[in-house]
Amino acid sequence: MSPTPPPADASSESSRRRPGQLEAQVVTVLVEATHPLTPGEVRDRLDPGGALSYSAVVTTLTRLLDKGAVTRDRDGRAYRYGAVRDAAGLVAERMSRLLAAEPDRGSVLRRFVGTLDDGDEQILRDLLRQDSGG
Repeated sequence: MSPTPPPADASSESSRRRPGQLEAQVVTVLVEATHPLTPGEVRDRLDPGGALSYSAVVTTLTRLLDKGAVTRDRDGRAYRYGAVRDAAGLVAERMSRLLAAEPDRGSVLRRFVGTLDDGDEQILRDLLRQDSGG
């Protein structure tokens, strides 16, 4: 298991996070958990110091639920959340949505591939070769 990524500095939590970063961190916590967690438990695992707000975690969990990335079950007066997919799955889904919104997909893909470093380009080539059976 990989360690849970550290939370952003609490004094500027929303201004320093990359888009989707808190979602990825929350999903990682849920994937690593042995059972579904409440929002408070998620917050405590992400930021034991308590600088991350409870409402930010609840909002993130609600967004992930709307995306189908987490499950939610009532447990007494609280809800417990579990991961449906891992953080890599969320990023891949986000990339697919962005690509689907563009009319000239070829240009977008060409420019994307042009930004890859040599290692990532080789990974992509290997993956495409595997998918084509050769």
